[in-house]
Amino acid sequence: MPGVASTESPWQAALGDDFAQLHPRLLAYFSAIPAGHAGRGTGTFDRLGTPRRWLWPVLRVLQRRRILFPVWERDVPFTIENRPDGGALGAVRTFHLPGGDRVMVDLVSIEHGRLVDRLGDRGRLRTQLAASVVDRALVLVSTSAHWGGVPLPFAPRLRLTERFDDAMGRQHVALTLESPILGRIYEYSGHFDYVIEAA
Repeated sequence: MPGVASTESPWQAALGDDFAQLHPRLLAYFSAIPAGHAGRGTGTFDRLGTPRRWLWPVLRVLQRRRILFPVWERDVPFTIENRPDGGALGAVRTFHLPGGDRVMVDLVSIEHGRLVDRLGDRGRLRTQLAASVVDRALVLVSTSAHWGGVPLPFAPRLRLTERFDDAMGRQHVALTLESPILGRIYEYSGHFDYVIEAA
């Protein structure tokens, strides 16, 4: 649970022995961040958002809670900051768009033995995740979603892949949200550099 000190990260707890199968650079990224430190990254997304503009009014509501936002852009600079929060890990992603910065926040933790991501300022959107290692990359797939404790049976499925690109010497992240009826409704994909440093 958040607020309880831990020597391992949520990812380590979720993956168990499989954690060691990650690429060495990902082992460092997904390991626990020492107290008094933060993980900071900078990079560029080659694509971000959704071209389905009829979804944008819904995304504007989520933007106010710093979950998702309405956009469809390419070559978007971004920064990420990860900070330990007891046994949890908080992340702030800032996207530097032509019309101004947009922010996503989330908190990943182990709750009742399961990997959970609480998205937005108050964590009202709660997503349970299944974690696995595929070809030394971390793959996360959502298995359920709740809004303020209410189940969302038709919530889009999230799939996130984090891998290290040896040819580029940079980390790569790709996220998609897929609806069984509508298909892909949101995505981002890009490369970044990452360091752990004193907060």
